[in-house]
Amino acid sequence: MAQKVAVVILNYNGRAFLEKFLPAVVAYSPHGSVYVVDNASTDTSVAYLKTWETAVKTILLSRNEGFAEGYNRGLAQIEADYYVLLNSDVEVTPQWLTPLLDFLDTHPQVAACQPKILAHHNKTQFEYAGAAGGHLDWLGFSYCRGRVFFDCESDTGQYDTNKPVFWASGACMLVRAKLFHEAGGFDADFFAHFEEIDLCWRLHLAGYQVYCCPASTVYHVGGGTLPPSNAFKTFLNHRNSLAMLYKNLPSHRLWPTIFGRLVIDGLSAVRFLPKMQWQNIWAVVRAHFAFYGWLLGSLPAKRRNIAQKYDLNKAWKSLPITPNSVVWGYFFKNKKTYYTLTTD
Repeated sequence: MAQKVAVVILNYNGRAFLEKFLPAVVAYSPHGSVYVVDNASTDTSVAYLKTWETAVKTILLSRNEGFAEGYNRGLAQIEADYYVLLNSDVEVTPQWLTPLLDFLDTHPQVAACQPKILAHHNKTQFEYAGAAGGHLDWLGFSYCRGRVFFDCESDTGQYDTNKPVFWASGACMLVRAKLFHEAGGFDADFFAHFEEIDLCWRLHLAGYQVYCCPASTVYHVGGGTLPPSNAFKTFLNHRNSLAMLYKNLPSHRLWPTIFGRLVIDGLSAVRFLPKMQWQNIWAVVRAHFAFYGWLLGSLPAKRRNIAQKYDLNKAWKSLPITPNSVVWGYFFKNKKTYYTLTTD
C-alpha cells in the first residue's frame, strides 16, 4: 500500500543547503517520508546524507540528469498518493504541509498546489520562483502573483486567499502522484526551467486545476544552482518556453504565437547590451537554433502525442491564460504588479 505523501528533494552538490534546511524538513514533515534524490553530486552530499539514513531515504542517480529527468527517475522509485517536490534551498515552517494536504484532500479536481513562497534573504518579500502562484500570458511569458519579471512585491497579505493559478512552482509543489505520471511527468529534454509550467499545462488539458494555498509559507533562497545572470539559465528559459508553446498550443494559435515570441525574444536580447553581456545575447540566439533543431527532431512527435490525448482547441477556451501581453503592460504601461497587470 502506497504511503500518503513523500517529500522529495532533488540534490546536486547542495550539501550546504542540506545541512541548513534538511533538519527542519524532517522535523516539520510528520505526514510522510522524506527522500533525497541525489543527481550524482561530486561534493560530500552523499556522505552527509548517510548521517540521516534512519530519517531520510536516499536515491542515488548515476549521473546528473537535471531537474526534470532527475525527478522523473527518482519519483519512478517512490510509491505515494502525493509527491512534494521541494528544492534543497527551501526553508519550511511548522505546519507547512498541513494546509496543502488538506486542500488537495478536499478538492479532487485540483491536481497540484503550492504554498506562498517568500524570499529567504528578505522574509517580507515574495520570491522570484513562484511567489503566490504562477500565471502565463498568451506569448508564454510567465509571471506570478507577487512577482512580475524581476520585480518582487512585499507581502502585505494581498494574496492570502486560495487562488487558482496556471502553474505551481517546482521549488515547492504538492502534486497527485497518479496525475503526475499520467501526464507523462516532466519533459526530460528540458533539463531544467519551465518543466513545471509545461507539466501544469498538461494537467489543465486533462481537466484539472492548479492552486496556490497561502496558508502554507516557505522561504526560498533561489538561484541555488543557476543564478539569474547565468547564460545557461537564459538559454534554458528561452529554448524551453518555445518548446512548451509548440507542444501545447491549439493549432489556430500555434504559429502566430511562436512568431510573436521569436520577435520579442530577439528584441529582449538588446537588454543585455548596456552591460555587454555577450554570453546572454549568444544564449538567446543558441536557444532559438536549439528550438529549430527540436522542430526537426522530437518536438512534432511530442505535439502529436499531446494532441491525440487532449482536445487542444477545446481546452484552450478554459485555460487560465492571460489574454493581454505582460511585456506590453510591464515595459510600456509601467504595470509592475500582478493586480495592475490584470486590471485596465
